[in-house]
Amino acid sequence: MVLARLVGELFITLGAVMLLFVSYQLWWTNVLADRDAGAASSKLEQQWAQQPAPPAGGGTAPAPQPTAFEPGQGFAIIHIPKLGLDYPIAEGTDKQKVLDHGLVGHYAGTAMPADQAGNFAVAAHRTTHGQPFRKIGQLVPGDRIVVETATAYYTYEVAGGIPETPPSNVTVLQPVPKGSPFTAPGRYLTMTTCTPEFSARGRLIVFGKMVEERPRSQGQPEALTGQH
Repeated sequence: MVLARLVGELFITLGAVMLLFVSYQLWWTNVLADRDAGAASSKLEQQWAQQPAPPAGGGTAPAPQPTAFEPGQGFAIIHIPKLGLDYPIAEGTDKQKVLDHGLVGHYAGTAMPADQAGNFAVAAHRTTHGQPFRKIGQLVPGDRIVVETATAYYTYEVAGGIPETPPSNVTVLQPVPKGSPFTAPGRYLTMTTCTPEFSARGRLIVFGKMVEERPRSQGQPEALTGQH
């Protein structure tokens, strides 16, 4: 009887531990990541607000913005109006330093939005840790995505995607991403995340093509204002 009671108590304890772990993974990591992502976005917006305004009628132009960033450094905000999502983008895709903080990570070595050709490739969690890319599978050709930086807004139009590809498929990060509708050099966006949900078995890919580069001095693009 004593042994049976001890075994029963052990199973109850293990069940409680498992329940706590699942709660931590599915809820608490999102709370922490959303806090970190919000702080990163606020920091970027404050930095941008303090920049010198473009000169009117001549004068000295503001210092050019850096084109390379330290690992983990935030430098942009991605807006997906259809999904109501806005998340900061940081350099690198390190899980502990970037992705687990609810940030979207830029694949080091791929293009930047300001580059005149190339593939701006980013990754983010689909579940847990803020899950920034949980709903990107709902995007369809024609949907707009905006990447906001210190100097400009870059609007991309979704052009297609891959429902599932192996994690080892790095060809989607090439300047002209393999599996995309694109066949010639251009200014592209590739978004990657794990699939299916709650699994790292494969990667869901969404491709976009830049359709507008708009200086911040001209205000937000139509994709964000909803004006046509």
